[in-house]
Amino acid sequence: MAKYNKDEIVSRARELAAMIAETEEVDFFKRAEAQIHENERVRKLIDEIKGLQKQAVNLHHYGKPEALKRTEDKIAKIEAELDAIPVVQEFKQSQGDVNDLLQLVASTISNKVTDEIITSTGGDLLSGETGAEMKNKECSHHH
Repeated sequence: MAKYNKDEIVSRARELAAMIAETEEVDFFKRAEAQIHENERVRKLIDEIKGLQKQAVNLHHYGKPEALKRTEDKIAKIEAELDAIPVVQEFKQSQGDVNDLLQLVASTISNKVTDEIITSTGGDLLSGETGAEMKNKECSHHH
């Protein structure tokens, strides 16, 4: 009955991944990511955030809520400064675009599998019921 096994499916998924890696969205992401790393100001702000995050973990661990709050406020301020930089905005946009593409692929596969199950069991795509569900309903109406 089964036409494909898991290994064949995973092999096709790898082909799909290779195709996705060659899209405009991924290309834009790679360029934006490179610009982030080349930007001195961005690197400096990220390093500051990392240092403050370590500090925050220690402050939390030693139960210093006021100092922790001040550190978290500093982190938020630097993150806002970082988010205002155009290359960071482009990078975040490109991350979102790649993520949207991956979500689209995942939902397309999921929806298609569901549709295939419904149609192959003689079900109804509009109601979303499989053939077994529909037969079961018919049987329960006759009692």
